[in-house]
Amino acid sequence: MISPTLPAELKAALDARLQGFSRTDAAQRSQKISTTYRAGGGSGTIKSEADALAYALARMPATYAAVAASLSALTEIAPDFAPETLLDVGAGPGTASWAAAEAFSSLQDFTLLDANATLSRLALELARDSSRLADCRYLPGDAATNLAEASQADLVVASYIIGELTESDQRKLAETMWAKARHALVVIEPGTPAGYARILALRQQLIALGASVAAPCPHEKPCPLTAPDWCHFNQRLPRSQAHRQIKGAEVPFEDERFIYVALTRTPPATRAARVLAPPDVGKAEITAKLCTEDGAGLAKVPRRDKAAYADARRWRWGATAN
Repeated sequence: MISPTLPAELKAALDARLQGFSRTDAAQRSQKISTTYRAGGGSGTIKSEADALAYALARMPATYAAVAASLSALTEIAPDFAPETLLDVGAGPGTASWAAAEAFSSLQDFTLLDANATLSRLALELARDSSRLADCRYLPGDAATNLAEASQADLVVASYIIGELTESDQRKLAETMWAKARHALVVIEPGTPAGYARILALRQQLIALGASVAAPCPHEKPCPLTAPDWCHFNQRLPRSQAHRQIKGAEVPFEDERFIYVALTRTPPATRAARVLAPPDVGKAEITAKLCTEDGAGLAKVPRRDKAAYADARRWRWGATAN
């Protein structure tokens, strides 16, 4: 499991560009951008360097944490997976590429794709002095229409992008991303019922094309959850002083709710049950909601079973239940 906090190189590069940047102005810009996203819009409101910095300050930490957790889940299920090339679809300021670099030391070649020229400039500036990402390539163009021109990569990642597209374009993008993924595709979306529905649709579509599910599901069967329940996970991350200022927040941490799917061309050798909610640790037993190969349900581990109880105490929301 890689750390949910921004890597030191990225944090230093971001901090250097925030020198003298008004936190009040950043908060106002960030609020406008967030309102647009919540209304179903995209990154079109990010038009200036100040907009891009405000977006990065507000969203990079949480996005990084969600992508890091998703890629960590893939490395746990496929520990021998050692990709050398990455394609970051809808890359924005490059957040997912930084997380992938931390998750996979084997990565040598980074290609980023996004239509927003302002975010692409910021991504290249942040990566300029990086020991891993300095030579990354940023391809201009819209993910829904320009991805076909990109080369295949061992690992394809798409974070918080498919929700910006129509249902028809989502299906086209899913098929194209899978065609570009030589070995694995990881897609991350907000942990809302709508984000979950988008991931479910993509999962079903690509399983039909031969994809295997590495995480979070321990199977390729239909999701066993029924409305109003939905699958999502949570990653807690610390907030810097600047992050608290721009968010207008007092608490020193943020909880990012997300949903993801990691798909591979080779079926995983083993898959374990997944913890779907925070376990309830009681005096007599631990109760946990698990997704298993046979479906979803509550597992009860009595305290008298000392070995099993000790294992269950290590269960965390989103982790595997070994």
